[in-house]
Amino acid sequence: MRLHLKAGEKVFINGAVLSFEQKTSVKLLNDASFLLEAYVMQLEETTTPLRQLYFFIQSALIDPKTELDSLQRALLLLSSIRKAVENEEILAGLEVVETKVNKRRYFDALRTLKKLFAVEMAIWSDEQSKDESEQSESVVMPFARAVGEN
Repeated sequence: MRLHLKAGEKVFINGAVLSFEQKTSVKLLNDASFLLEAYVMQLEETTTPLRQLYFFIQSALIDPKTELDSLQRALLLLSSIRKAVENEEILAGLEVVETKVNKRRYFDALRTLKKLFAVEMAIWSDEQSKDESEQSESVVMPFARAVGEN
């Protein structure tokens, strides 16, 4: 596996953080857990269930000391999401994520999750639109009748 890094870009390899002063390529000669800086999610970005799942898997990848704890949390959350979600694309993606996690292919699991973020956001946006329209109807309609009756 060959990694191409820009100057100053960080890469996490087996729990170590590496940064290079100039553009470089790194060839991994054996199986190693790694995560490119572009794939790192900050805690404040974990605003949805799939993003929280991503964060737990990322934590297992970045910090081998907390790998088991992070994976337990990830699998528990994955199970909860499955029970709450009806979208077939997300459910199929979660199946792939679980398979990748069980094979310790964390980076592949993260890539799969990242693709599902847009689907999740579309669902959230649709639900918010429904909630807002229901709220506006329940607030506006009685007021309109009250004004019309005077």
